[in-house]
Amino acid sequence: MKNIVIIGRPNVGKSTLFNRLIGKRRAITDPTPGVTRDPISEKWILNGHAVNLTDSGGVKLDLEGFDELVSKKSLSLLDDADAILFMLDCTEVTPEDQMLLETLRPYTDKIVMVVNKIDDPTREDLIWNYFSYGYQRIVGISSSHGLGIDTLEETLMGMLDLDDETEDADDLQEEHERHSINIAVLGKPNTGKSTLTNLLTGMDLSIVSPIAGTTRDVVKGGFSYKGKEFTILDTAGIRRKSKVEEDVEYYSVNRAIKTIDEADVVLLVVDTIEGLSEQDKKIAALIVRRGKGVVIVLNKTDLLKGLPNERQAIEDRVRFQFPVLNFAPIRFISAAEGTEIGPMLDTVLKIYGQLGKRVDTASLNMALKSWGEAYQPTRGSEGHFKVYYGTQISAQPVRFLFFINRKKDFPQTYVQYLKNCIRRDLGFTDVPIEIDLRERERSESNHKLGQNAKVRSSAEKEEKETRRTMTGSAKGGKAKAKPAAKKVGAKAKAIAVQKARTSYKQSKAAAKTAKKGR
Repeated sequence: MKNIVIIGRPNVGKSTLFNRLIGKRRAITDPTPGVTRDPISEKWILNGHAVNLTDSGGVKLDLEGFDELVSKKSLSLLDDADAILFMLDCTEVTPEDQMLLETLRPYTDKIVMVVNKIDDPTREDLIWNYFSYGYQRIVGISSSHGLGIDTLEETLMGMLDLDDETEDADDLQEEHERHSINIAVLGKPNTGKSTLTNLLTGMDLSIVSPIAGTTRDVVKGGFSYKGKEFTILDTAGIRRKSKVEEDVEYYSVNRAIKTIDEADVVLLVVDTIEGLSEQDKKIAALIVRRGKGVVIVLNKTDLLKGLPNERQAIEDRVRFQFPVLNFAPIRFISAAEGTEIGPMLDTVLKIYGQLGKRVDTASLNMALKSWGEAYQPTRGSEGHFKVYYGTQISAQPVRFLFFINRKKDFPQTYVQYLKNCIRRDLGFTDVPIEIDLRERERSESNHKLGQNAKVRSSAEKEEKETRRTMTGSAKGGKAKAKPAAKKVGAKAKAIAVQKARTSYKQSKAAAKTAKKGR
């Protein structure tokens, strides 16, 4: 895959161009000079071809403190680059630009001079001034508005001879990303996150400095371990909100928090000497809420005093102060000396396996039956709570759904009991587990039958009470049997009708005779 590096002095628009080309806000952009410190790399699809695009920190004349570290890091990228986008501001050429013009002379064949901030037609003529510096490829752009980007892409296509390349590189990169285990390195400032990242990747990806808050952007790298591919994300140290005063640090912290969503497993790096802080607990709560695997990495063990049971005492203190991560493994390392890194990575692999594990519904419900026999839910005001059955609804994150008779006031202690049983018996010992509860729905027909049964029961009760009253049993007297009603047969009924008719005829005839006699 071809490597393209963006280089220039601070505040010429390098990060804005980087974000424009990759199509997302990956690098922090701010008017403050020197925002970018560590190189940030990302895949860029250049006219159907995958290339690696790197945004570098601004190169300055003043080589003191961070400036020296940033400048050296940026210039170290040039030898491995296939193309260099040398950015300048069309409105001025500074002494730092002049220094870079001379420094980059040996790389002339790789360079595209990108003159930025050509935001309107009145500035287009300014581009001609830059041909006097002797570089062959000069492109005027506006990284903020996207002007001239097509011309820049065409220039790179011809320069890198990508027209004759196959497009397999893109497929290979996507294949790598699908099978790569993503690790995010989080923690407070100055706990050794960047040192650990550089150690794992075998490269100086992140600038390491004793000054807290060195890392600002999320730095991405890769490495292999035991035949598995890993992508590691080094993040800015997360301080308390009240201590975040600069806008740049605010953006850094937000990007660090967002890497939790991208990660499979989080390495929560804690300074072994300083111990845990409230901020560590808040980071841990975020990790658990997102259902990510986590390893508590106690770094700087090389600074321990070597007292008997010192590590066990530290681990016990962490467990006591960190109940939200009572399931998370704890690993001691020294990133500075590179010790005990293997066991830490073995733990990451173990957690990753548990996150992808699925339990079939039959096995889960067999286990649920035994858990219920061992310990039943407590009784509520409306009767006993019941768990009917359950199922696993997702992996990564691990979530289970249990159907119950009543959700209101369902005891959370029993939910925790179920989590503990799942971890103990089903192989999820080291990962967060989420449990959802849902009331089991009754069918409409069964509901109606139940209502009719209640109506019949009430009517029968009322009839029985009336009968007791009529027979005197309600007053305590002796109950008398009610004579059974006699049913009239059809024949007897016909005879009675005939007799009634005959009697009627006889009465009518007698009345007629009496009338004639008068």
